[in-house]
Amino acid sequence: MATPTLPYRRVLLKLSGEALMGEKEYGLDSDTIRSFAEEIRDVRQLGVEIAIVIGAGNIFRGLAAAEAGMDRVAGDYMGMLATVINSLALQDALEQLGVYTRVMSAISMQEVAEPYIRRRAVRHLEKGRIVIFAAGTGNPYFTTDTAASLRAMEIQADIIFKATKVDGVYDRDPVKHPDAVKFDELTYLDVLQKGLKVMDTTAISLCMDNRLPIMVFNLTKRGNIRKAIAGESIGTYVGRG
Repeated sequence: MATPTLPYRRVLLKLSGEALMGEKEYGLDSDTIRSFAEEIRDVRQLGVEIAIVIGAGNIFRGLAAAEAGMDRVAGDYMGMLATVINSLALQDALEQLGVYTRVMSAISMQEVAEPYIRRRAVRHLEKGRIVIFAAGTGNPYFTTDTAASLRAMEIQADIIFKATKVDGVYDRDPVKHPDAVKFDELTYLDVLQKGLKVMDTTAISLCMDNRLPIMVFNLTKRGNIRKAIAGESIGTYVGRG
């Protein structure tokens, strides 16, 4: 049951690794991470349970490494480890703000993160802790988008919030094409048939099969996470139609 004033009880926030770079070309920007942590803290104080999945594009992309000649499996595992670095960075920023946080990894590394156990993750959420899911699904060939969809369904999240650097889904790249058209709403089939870059096809198919909606919005605009939680139309909503 949702909170009395908000449409969502439990959400999964998917952050791109690139978002953590701020204005840098690589790595982590501490001011940007703290800003995200402050927003997440403010939303948590509303009573919403929040789980997070972070990409690794600011550090390492397994697919890009494979295209450059590296073994795909090795590259994907390196990408998973990069997501752990990002997760620990966000955890540190949240805990400096007094927010109880747990990092749960799909790859065993007991010294830095808890192993991912679904029931334990749900219990953390019920206790008001932010849960950050690291290391993707723990398997090569699956993206963090797919990990986000899978974890969202496992914890019975009400929606996936995909926070990006653009304010929704467009028919073309709005950076390269100023006349690109933004969609306010899409169905899962629209995304698949039009080849729109919302999430990869595996992730979209998982959401479609399990009727899990997705909201794509601009993370860099302060206050947007709170607006998304409140159900405001600030991006592109993907659902059954």
